[in-house]
Amino acid sequence: MPTSFGFSKVAEGQKQLLVDDVFHKVAERYDLMNDLMSGGFHRVWKDAMVSCLAPPKTARTGWRLLDVAGGTGDIATRVVRKSDEAVTAVVCDINDSMLSVGRDRAAKAGLGDLITFSQGNAEELPFPDRSFDAYTIAFGIRNVPDIPKALREAHRVLKRGGRFLCLEFSEVDVPVLDKVYDAFSFNAIPPIGRWVTGDADPYQYLVESIRKFPSQERFADMIRDAGFERVGFRNYSGGIAALHHGWKF
Repeated sequence: MPTSFGFSKVAEGQKQLLVDDVFHKVAERYDLMNDLMSGGFHRVWKDAMVSCLAPPKTARTGWRLLDVAGGTGDIATRVVRKSDEAVTAVVCDINDSMLSVGRDRAAKAGLGDLITFSQGNAEELPFPDRSFDAYTIAFGIRNVPDIPKALREAHRVLKRGGRFLCLEFSEVDVPVLDKVYDAFSFNAIPPIGRWVTGDADPYQYLVESIRKFPSQERFADMIRDAGFERVGFRNYSGGIAALHHGWKF
């Protein structure tokens, strides 16, 4: 069955290889990539995501986070620091270039004992059932070939009472802003990417992948279909990004 790679149709098994290539190319400049895609607002949105998660500040609970498609450790670092280093985190990413960046950053931040890195596929997570208290994924789920399968895996690895949070670029719901954002995305981001990195193709794909991602309401339905309850979302910056959340009961 064909699947989408941006606006292109590719064979079902080909998308993951193409996505991997994109992130091999941008791994060293991942934060810059998100700065370009969001005008720098991704840092504010990520902080808001972690505040919504509210990790405990006591080590007695043994609370564990799984951050998927978070190879650079950006979200995991925020969560561990928000907890005053009372919790631990596992970062799972399919791309070894991203994981290499994350390991280096965690070591330099002195968090190597609290954040571990594991290579794995969001569709087939290498962890037992009911292993984690929270599952986060930021700007990664739209790159997964089979999103419903990844959501079911998220539900599987969470403990009862576990929390699911997904931060993703979404559908702008403010008149005029939607047209301005589209014009900026398609006309500015790929050329800026070429100027900064020498290659516009990864940025062209990333812009297109945002437009192919389901709307907030449709994605919330997908999360419910995976078994989560009390599902909701909140828009950031007029819907440029949205934080989806749900519970496993």
